Amino acid sequence: MTPIKNYQPRTNSRPAPRGRFWGARPKKPIVTNEALKPYLPTTNTSNRPTNTPIRPIATPIRTAPASSEHKLKIIPLGGQEEVGRNMTGFEYDGDIVVLDMGLQFPEEDMPGIDYIIPDTRYLKGKERQIKGILLSHGHLDHIGALPHIMPQLGWPTVYASKMTLALVRRRLEESNLQNYLKAYEIKSSQERLTLGKFKINFFDVTHSIMDALGVIIQTPVVNVIHPGDWRYDLNPVTGKPTDFSALAQWNTKTVPSVLMMESLGSTKEGSQIPELEVFRNIKQLVEKAPGRIIIATFSSMVERVSWIINVAETLGKKVALDGYSMKTTIEIAKKVGYIKFKPTTLIDIKRAHDYPDNKVVIVCTGAQGEDRAVLMRIANGEHRSIKIKKTDTIIFSSSVIPGNERSIQRLKDSLYRQCDNVIHKELMGVHGGGHALIEDIKLLIRQVRPHYFLPIYANHYLLKEGAKVAMSIGFPPQNIFILDNGSIAEVSANGLKVLDQKIPIEYVFVDGLGVGDVSHVVLRDRQMLAADGMVVIVVTVDARNGQLIGSPDIISRGFVYMKDNKKMIEETRNKIKQLVKNQNPAVATDENYIKDKIRNEIGQFLFTKLERRPMILPVVIEV
Repeated sequence: MTPIKNYQPRTNSRPAPRGRFWGARPKKPIVTNEALKPYLPTTNTSNRPTNTPIRPIATPIRTAPASSEHKLKIIPLGGQEEVGRNMTGFEYDGDIVVLDMGLQFPEEDMPGIDYIIPDTRYLKGKERQIKGILLSHGHLDHIGALPHIMPQLGWPTVYASKMTLALVRRRLEESNLQNYLKAYEIKSSQERLTLGKFKINFFDVTHSIMDALGVIIQTPVVNVIHPGDWRYDLNPVTGKPTDFSALAQWNTKTVPSVLMMESLGSTKEGSQIPELEVFRNIKQLVEKAPGRIIIATFSSMVERVSWIINVAETLGKKVALDGYSMKTTIEIAKKVGYIKFKPTTLIDIKRAHDYPDNKVVIVCTGAQGEDRAVLMRIANGEHRSIKIKKTDTIIFSSSVIPGNERSIQRLKDSLYRQCDNVIHKELMGVHGGGHALIEDIKLLIRQVRPHYFLPIYANHYLLKEGAKVAMSIGFPPQNIFILDNGSIAEVSANGLKVLDQKIPIEYVFVDGLGVGDVSHVVLRDRQMLAADGMVVIVVTVDARNGQLIGSPDIISRGFVYMKDNKKMIEETRNKIKQLVKNQNPAVATDENYIKDKIRNEIGQFLFTKLERRPMILPVVIEV
């Protein structure tokens, strides 16, 4: 593909071009509706505290030009072929910094697995070279693997914002590891750090969790701009509209910039809905609801929960929070001073019946249809305190996480049968996601004006689509690179290239207390058991001649119901008798031979009968 000629990355050596490509989307004005002011949070609920003035993004510190011998290696250890387990290593002249350390939730073909963490074998033996762990924000797909990986790395210092560190400490407390944490709190996006040969700068990012930070990793060969998970909000409830244009200064004539951009929304047209619109719509529903309001949302959306509480408080309503993660996160946010409300506004969920229905707002987890989450228990009639009423208004203030479509549909079906007022984003703007869409991606590239572009943090097809979005506005395709987990992008004074060499990356499964002890063989066995069940065959043989004693016992689990299949079970038993009787009495009993014979022959026999392949577990008892 021939690059569009009007693309010219901005450098500090010449003025910025004003062609069609660089024409940024006009910003929407901040709405200052006086009628909304009483409902706005009394304290800051944006990504950074309002008592900290918003300053320009830090300017680059001049560094001496690097020779071609100096190289930065960018190595994704996770997050490039899936949604989750985000972790990237940056290595320059023997020093290493790591950005994020997240988990990935299991896929449908991973029975029994709790979650998956990054493969960090590349860092083994390099622990002393690690100068710090940088965390962009507090979602589990960015911090969830810390309890498992940090002990392996010797507990290097973690650098993160206040809210992120509070969530990290709570995560480590669950494993009794909080005393090992060495942490440095980033109090302002204007802070600059020197970690070995790296200079680290930060910038404010809008996301669905408070205190999200973008990171600029400065080296003599390249400046890496990494927003983490991000979105635009050009019409926020509080604070200023999102603006990344100051990041363009990091692409200079002597040191180019590379934009590593999360690309989850690269197939969705348009822009994310402004949070102010979500605020207005939910406020209207809370005001006009004839009965209780039940709002299901993500527990990490502290800003949204905060202004829901403020709206309810202003209207004289009580708020009940339910769900472990919801109550924990709000408790943390209150403890660090990011939200405030009257102590009398919050009530225990058990006391919801003490107030008129139109004076109660319930904010809970479970919008993804999780089996034991609060909203699913309410829908199934299993919640101890809340039973659905026709007059309730139920709001799904959330997006659909890929893979949860069926469970959410079942949840909605159940709620629609019991309630006349179910609201979700397909009907009304009650949720704005935390990830940028196609028009947002175009605006980011136009504002940042990087020299190189690396789509990240998504499935491979989404990375490819992110690259297509960049090319659609003239970004030169030769400067776009798509990495896999384990790929090595090497940047020197001669440019950026992806090496043929790859670091081996495998799934590291966490199952209960076991980490990495579940192999693909174990997973395959679980898949087989889930698909076709198992058959246990117990035979007793004479230790002297291998002849069968008595009748074989057959136990079926997940294969067939034995009482309804007596004929087939009896045929199987006769087949086993024939196999064991054919054993040569002149030869000593070979237990392994008998087991293998039963496993193979009976497996084929059952497949012939039912076209199923259960796991065959032979047990041979010698007497």
